[in-house]
Amino acid sequence: MNRSELAKEKFLNGFTCSQAVFSTYSTDFGLDEKSAAKIACPFGGGLGSLGYVCGAVTGALMLIGLKYGSSELQDKESKANAYSKVREFVKKFEEKNKTIICKELLNCDISTPDGRKYAEENGLFKNVCPKFVKDAAEIIEEMLFSKE
Repeated sequence: MNRSELAKEKFLNGFTCSQAVFSTYSTDFGLDEKSAAKIACPFGGGLGSLGYVCGAVTGALMLIGLKYGSSELQDKESKANAYSKVREFVKKFEEKNKTIICKELLNCDISTPDGRKYAEENGLFKNVCPKFVKDAAEIIEEMLFSKE
């Protein structure tokens, strides 16, 4: 099983979308899987099920931070590079899915009881979200591990 499929399986087995993507690759950058899952947990469902930026996208963006982010106050070059990578990732994800916003991806607002019910009754978390997890994982894997 490749790693994008592993991320998808983690999601289908109960991790949030952000946990699935972030924890699949975090160990490559010195962060253990358990800590990664804890850090990424609140970003699922578009930030705590608010339907904002898709958690799979957020998980990928955190990986960009682990690889390219700045850790020194004066390191403006790393920050600029990380922001550039974020824009590249978002562009690629939007090319596949038109948006990075959870509400728009699911065509319902999971932050409301009616929207949540609709998503559950129509199998969106089992049949639609796994594609976004896999897409985010494939894009971030290509970006982080391809030869530059």
